[in-house]
Amino acid sequence: MAGKDYYSILGVSRGASEQEIKQAYRRLARKHHPDVNPGDKSAEARFKQINEAYEVLSDKGKRRKYDQFGDQWQYADQFARAGGQQTPLWNFSKGGGTKSHFGEGDLDSLFGDLLRGFGAGATNPRAKRRYAEDVWAEDKALDVDFSVEVTLEEAFLGTSRLISLGAGKRLEVKIPPGVRNGSRVRIAGKGKQGYGGTRGDLYLVISVKPHHLFERRGDNLYVEVSVPLTVAVLGGEVQVPTLKGKLALKILPETQNGRAFRLAGQGMPHLGNSSRGDLLAKVNVVLPTNLSPQEKELFKQLSQLRPG
Repeated sequence: MAGKDYYSILGVSRGASEQEIKQAYRRLARKHHPDVNPGDKSAEARFKQINEAYEVLSDKGKRRKYDQFGDQWQYADQFARAGGQQTPLWNFSKGGGTKSHFGEGDLDSLFGDLLRGFGAGATNPRAKRRYAEDVWAEDKALDVDFSVEVTLEEAFLGTSRLISLGAGKRLEVKIPPGVRNGSRVRIAGKGKQGYGGTRGDLYLVISVKPHHLFERRGDNLYVEVSVPLTVAVLGGEVQVPTLKGKLALKILPETQNGRAFRLAGQGMPHLGNSSRGDLLAKVNVVLPTNLSPQEKELFKQLSQLRPG
């Protein structure tokens, strides 16, 4: 009868330290986690095996029984009571194989008696499924989401926040330039401590406040610029606001209302690199008010020169 080799599942030697086992578990659990491998049934099965192996090998008492009795370690006490048997049920060879000290018929009989006597809880499919679901849910709960609201200026420059982790603990976290609504900033190892003593990650879930001047679309910014009628007709310069200050924008003669001028590289930073989006300045032609008699006369002359 072959048994599960939990050491092989975690990829560690039988003499591995607690720290080595923990490191191996964390590495493999992250690699095969169902969230990382959506729809991959083999990864899901592997993930459950890894958790099962770690549950045993991370506990000194369970590990000692496993080293003696293999994957039937949970029946160690029953084996001893059933036959006064102190001989190991499993004996791992150097190559990782297993050898039984009983005949196959004796083993089947012994297991049958024990399972009938103790309810067969460990082999109950529902119990196994329930255990796997509990382990999976607990592991997924290790990561923590924390909502953070920032201004557009903070999203442009980058910022930091001092957040509470509970129990009086506080942590200063940095938010990089370029974050958007829904951006998730990962702070490694600052989530909850859960199954097997592992600790998940903290994710800052970003929301960016609306701005009174700028509209953001992706990493581009849009702004309306008031342009006097005379400048729109004859050409000239106007000041355009940016998140870094004001810039002079050259307005071409006969610029139409609603035209947009692109200022390259004056938008939001691209998250994770040094390039930036663009700023698009939309012309809003402002008609003059409180005209003087002379100004009105000039417009009359213009209307005569350009009827209709």
